[in-house]
Amino acid sequence: MNQLLVIISALLFLFYGFACVYFESLKSEFTRYGLSKYRKLIGALEILGGIGQILGFLLYEPLLLLSSFCLALLMCCGVFVRLKVKDPLYQVLPALLLLIINVLIVVN
Repeated sequence: MNQLLVIISALLFLFYGFACVYFESLKSEFTRYGLSKYRKLIGALEILGGIGQILGFLLYEPLLLLSSFCLALLMCCGVFVRLKVKDPLYQVLPALLLLIINVLIVVN
């Protein structure tokens, strides 16, 4: 179960991280959040977190735990930002789900 959570989390963060960095279509979303100047930084952190999860899973478990903890913090912030801009629940759920997944990785 934990292996599946790591794979899901790592792949989603890699995908969304690259999307944040390279897809201009996300620019308007980050502007709406008030975070437009942090879009590439957030994307890079998500990519690094996803890579850290993969390397930690394969080679060094403390790196997996650290990466998952940092990604959980990032998603905690993401949930608060989405609540702050009054997004509907269905838009908050992906960040909330990734927060829960990464907390589960850390505590298991």
